[in-house]
Amino acid sequence: MTSSTRSRRERPAKPALSRAWIIAATIEIMRAEGLEKATMRRVAQALDTGPASLYVYVASTAELHAAVLDDLLGSLEPRPDGGGTGGGTGGGWQARLEELLGDYAAILFAYPGLARSALVMRPSGPNAIRLYEQILGLLIEGDIEPARAAWGVDLLMLFVTANAAEHSQPAPGDPDATKEAVAVAPGNMARAIRAADPAAAPHLAAHADAVLGGRPAERIAWGLRALVAGITATAVPNES
Repeated sequence: MTSSTRSRRERPAKPALSRAWIIAATIEIMRAEGLEKATMRRVAQALDTGPASLYVYVASTAELHAAVLDDLLGSLEPRPDGGGTGGGTGGGWQARLEELLGDYAAILFAYPGLARSALVMRPSGPNAIRLYEQILGLLIEGDIEPARAAWGVDLLMLFVTANAAEHSQPAPGDPDATKEAVAVAPGNMARAIRAADPAAAPHLAAHADAVLGGRPAERIAWGLRALVAGITATAVPNES
């Protein structure tokens, strides 16, 4: 028996590959290097295995990123009925709905790129289902017709995800993501609005401050209230 053979046998065995282990490794890479670097090849390298081994558990990088987001959604706290009297998390159903969706937005803002990934492949894991259930329950608690509430969940989730995707910044050192961000950066849009020709865009020129006013969090909170008001007042087709 050679020394090299003995060293291989004495080496500690690697943990068995699993979906949970893959997701944990992806989150570590995402936190250290950015989501754009968390490719199947990079994750396989971190796990000391080949990319083909990962495809047994996840079908694509997009599915992997969706699984990562679902894992992070597990940190969201439920918003039980506070009765409007200080019980539970406090506040009425709409305040709790805004808190819940605000926490969802905070996850997307904390991990740049996740929101864009969520727009490509909508999360459908157990934690995402739990989030959808909570949003639906809060809308129904607000006496919104169940059919309207069901459609409203999609609208509210898309609104928050799209806003986070718009304001997400790319990972440092990612040239492609940087180009994308430069092309759609809110700062560029603001400059374009400020420079708009009053003859061609008289309304924008006259109301630029209003168009660009408010912090992202304020605009999201207002948007959620506006959407809820619209969901409450707008019937869905064939509503019984």
